Amino acid sequence: MDHDPKSIKVMKFGGTSVGSPAMIKHVARLISNEEPKLVVLSAMSGTTNALAAIAAELSRGNISGASDDIGTLESKYLETAGQLYFSEGSAEKARRHIRDSFSLLKGVAERPFSSVEEKIVLAQGELIVTMLMHLYLAETGVHSMLLPALEFMRTDKNGEPDMRFIRRNARKAVNRYPHNRIFITQGYI
Repeated sequence: MDHDPKSIKVMKFGGTSVGSPAMIKHVARLISNEEPKLVVLSAMSGTTNALAAIAAELSRGNISGASDDIGTLESKYLETAGQLYFSEGSAEKARRHIRDSFSLLKGVAERPFSSVEEKIVLAQGELIVTMLMHLYLAETGVHSMLLPALEFMRTDKNGEPDMRFIRRNARKAVNRYPHNRIFITQGYI
């Protein structure tokens, strides 16, 4: 059974909507019904700005400042994981994912910085929050599927969304999971 693209609702939640454990839980309640949907999440409030500041520090060669900022942001996310989940198993899965993401950031800080590294840095907020939501839904008994945005998103030569490519590839991505109803993806990546 393929999903009818017209029957899939797209729901976008910005950074304030997922800006705290309580807000993530609220969004989870909003999206947990049986209606097929693609849920697009931004990074937690303030994260993209913090990551942009880290990228700016790295581009200026201020490794120490960037490392301090990375540590501060990592602590925020680890604290969020501790507050979001009621089972230690789920919290530990989330912490492991968070540590992996921040290990990647620390690795970026140790090599020459370029526009590729900048994109890696800026993507981490969305990647982390989509995983946090996916794990929270699983913990509450709601099945969801993570769909990496890069599998079906791209821009054209003018930097605008390539709608034909997106429609075709989003449909393919969703139809790989015909029995799933909730798909979670990143907003800015």
